[in-house]
Amino acid sequence: MSEFINNREYRQKVLKELIMELHDGKTVDEVKDRFDKLIQGISASEISQMEQNLIMEGLPVEEVQRLCDVHAAVFKGSIEDIHKPQEAHEMPGHPIHTFRLENRALERLMEYSILPALENFEKDDSNENVQMLLQHIQKLMEIDKHFSRKENILFPYLEKYDITGPPKVMWGVDDEIRADIKECIYKITGYNGNREEVAEAVRNVVHRVKEMIFKEENILFPMSLETLTEDEWKKIERDSEEIGYCLVHPAGEWKPSRKPVNEPEPDQSSVEKGVVKFDSGVMSVTELEAMLNTMPVDITFIDKDDVVRYFTQGKERIFHRPKSVIGRTVQNCHPPASVHIVNKMVEDFRSGKKDSEDFWIQKGDMFVYIRYFAVRDKNGEYLGTMEFTQNIKPLQALTGEKRLADD
Repeated sequence: MSEFINNREYRQKVLKELIMELHDGKTVDEVKDRFDKLIQGISASEISQMEQNLIMEGLPVEEVQRLCDVHAAVFKGSIEDIHKPQEAHEMPGHPIHTFRLENRALERLMEYSILPALENFEKDDSNENVQMLLQHIQKLMEIDKHFSRKENILFPYLEKYDITGPPKVMWGVDDEIRADIKECIYKITGYNGNREEVAEAVRNVVHRVKEMIFKEENILFPMSLETLTEDEWKKIERDSEEIGYCLVHPAGEWKPSRKPVNEPEPDQSSVEKGVVKFDSGVMSVTELEAMLNTMPVDITFIDKDDVVRYFTQGKERIFHRPKSVIGRTVQNCHPPASVHIVNKMVEDFRSGKKDSEDFWIQKGDMFVYIRYFAVRDKNGEYLGTMEFTQNIKPLQALTGEKRLADD
């Protein structure tokens, strides 16, 4: 049997069979022993590559995602310790060091705040205990920043090395965890005596967050460290501030062992002289960029090949847009669960079936109006898509008239 187990094609075939068995209703416990035998003696990166291959063969990301719980049940005793510590990622400020700091903070929140609060709630569901549990679960929603940096800053660099399958699977699970936390908050906020239901939801969230931490530490981080360069890690560190951090902040600024190769700064003298000529006027590049960044909206442009080429950088940003998104396909900028919506909209624009599409969502205190427009040349040829996002809550509050400027 060993000669087959060591054969990559055989492993690939069995992995696909296990996914289909999960699809057909088998439980994690029913398949984990076979999965354990399958992966003995191979690294986390090879397992990820096998999953990537299945996705490239056409297996839906959602199906491969079914393996995540099996990973968590088996990996704890099965993955060889082949990823030797590297000095760089142990240094304060390195993105991996910061991700791990956040994971430790999340573990402390769950072990010393959420679970004790849950135990008190199960013994006595007084309003005080309900509110204390709610407070801690709401704090857990800070994990969104951790996930967002991973999805919008780290994943684009992995994609440059054609590592797309594992990130898509992990992003899908991240979204499920976000939804589970929101569901917990909803159940606790509207608590009506359904104590067992709330307790089960909270325990499920804690379990899923712990398992995601394990997957990051034992699969994603080692694979990323094997792949990315020091220059890329420095850019990730630089862009992370845009999104923010979960529960803690970086322990310092990371200094690579060698000076990073910085992106060349534009020649300001030539930029100042540069002009853009329109049919209706002329503007300098500096004026044009400043004007776009002054607009109280977010604008993003995706070219005809679905690649993100530009976004404005106004003072009041609604959605985070780290610079690493430039050059990334728009499909990889969205959670796997919503990619089909993006593809349908872009295809409708490209074919001429539609010229625009509107969405609106509640985001904290903002009411966000998101509009998409097909961008076409004078001959009607599709050039790309513009995303136009604005907080319209202040506009909704307008009444009467204002005809004079304030003093």
